[in-house]
Amino acid sequence: MTDLHLGEHISHRFNEELEDVRSRVLHMGGIVEEQLANALRVLVNDEADLARDVLDADAAVNSLEVEIDEECTRIVARRQPAATDLRLIMTVSKTTNELERIGDEAKRIAKMSRKDMDGVLSDDVRAELTLMGDMVRAMLRQVLDAFARTDVDTAILVVKADRKVDKKYKKVTKYLIKQMVSDPEVIPAVMKIMWAVRSLERLGDRCQNIAEHIIYMVLGMDVRHIKLDDILAEIEAQMEPE
Repeated sequence: MTDLHLGEHISHRFNEELEDVRSRVLHMGGIVEEQLANALRVLVNDEADLARDVLDADAAVNSLEVEIDEECTRIVARRQPAATDLRLIMTVSKTTNELERIGDEAKRIAKMSRKDMDGVLSDDVRAELTLMGDMVRAMLRQVLDAFARTDVDTAILVVKADRKVDKKYKKVTKYLIKQMVSDPEVIPAVMKIMWAVRSLERLGDRCQNIAEHIIYMVLGMDVRHIKLDDILAEIEAQMEPE
């Protein structure tokens, strides 16, 4: 094999390896999406039989995280990738870590049954939890789509959506605090609901983190810990034609 053909073969094989880890991340994301959907049905609809499915899926998610991380390490060691490919590999590794943590939050939610909440999960609160859960599920679906298509615009939508989740979290938390103040006897049960609401807020944060990793992968910009308006200004400046 000539040097030229050898180089083409190595390049083709490297692209296959990168595509393989990307596919595994999306497969992992699909499992986590189902975990979250089932966990929310346990929480809101008291479909307790689905809790076992959420817990069983956790082992698969953990295993995939380890496998993908190990493959990323092997690729870096073998290929010594250039900057753009290295950003992809780093994003893959960080995204799998975030997905694993999303799975952990889904598992926590699934462990909370209506019985644990002693009948204090009112229709109003249940409606708010349903809405908040739908918002977070949409964020997860969007950010996986952004990852699959390396789409910065969709990633930005996810960052924006986290603001709405945070507002909803504050609104529900304020309502629950008032409930505990007016009736101290419900404090233990309401605290369990608050933990579930907190988990949903964290899920939004995890999705935002993945979106920020995608922006870094595509543009080489580290936008962590930067306000949204500043992120948008930086991206707009970078994407302007010279």
